[in-house]
Amino acid sequence: MDRYGARAVFTPNPATSTDEVIVEPSDRTKARRAAVLAANACAHLQHKPGSGGHLELDSNVPIGLGMGSSTSDVIAAVRAVAASCNVTLPSLMIARLAVNAENATDPLMLAGRPLLFAQREGRVLEDLGGALPPTVVLGCGTGNGRPVDTLSLPTIKYGDDDLEHFERLRAALRRAVADADVRLLGRVCTESARSNQRVHVKEELGLLEDLAGAFGAAGVQVAHSGNVAGLLFDPRSSKLRSRIGRCARELVAHGLQITGVFRAGGHTVAHQPH
Repeated sequence: MDRYGARAVFTPNPATSTDEVIVEPSDRTKARRAAVLAANACAHLQHKPGSGGHLELDSNVPIGLGMGSSTSDVIAAVRAVAASCNVTLPSLMIARLAVNAENATDPLMLAGRPLLFAQREGRVLEDLGGALPPTVVLGCGTGNGRPVDTLSLPTIKYGDDDLEHFERLRAALRRAVADADVRLLGRVCTESARSNQRVHVKEELGLLEDLAGAFGAAGVQVAHSGNVAGLLFDPRSSKLRSRIGRCARELVAHGLQITGVFRAGGHTVAHQPH
């Protein structure tokens, strides 16, 4: 298993119908829905009756913090069911099944390239390029590590000014990817984090921005539907290890838990379900 990820094993039971799926742990209801949808999809593709069965999940992704735990479970479930049927489902079909299972999905099934992804539709709006700029991320938890009920978050109606702002960020992100510009990527992430305060307030955002400035980080990123956050550093900058270490100590001094230091961007995929 990668640093974070999910695995699933599906054992078909030919004596059952596709809606008869037992899942362990039993609280993974989204994964169960995904398994049922996948069983029906495979049956349709193979032009033969499908079956239910037993789905066993094993995941080390923290739940409710915005790290894609439910999507990891869902994708693993879909792939396990498909494998049991000797079917390989296209990534975009997996995305559509995931949306149907959990209403909105992270694009983990499309890992490897930076994409603009419609999370409630399961489709790619724009392929932004080969890879995000190589970045070192100092991760931390906000909100005292409390899980977030994503279904309770407000739905925001955006106006024309908001859409123009988002389009400017989108154009800047294109440039950041094309030019491998970590600083520009950091500014886009920070602006996105500020905009998300309307949906999910992070009381620590001001502190994170202050520490980013004090220790030379390129910017701040946050989970838009969770409590994890991170400071983005250019891996080519001087005295990087020392600055990250001092920044981490400041975060801990202010009561924030460090979740890790990892490299992102380039052609490295750090979080991918199996």
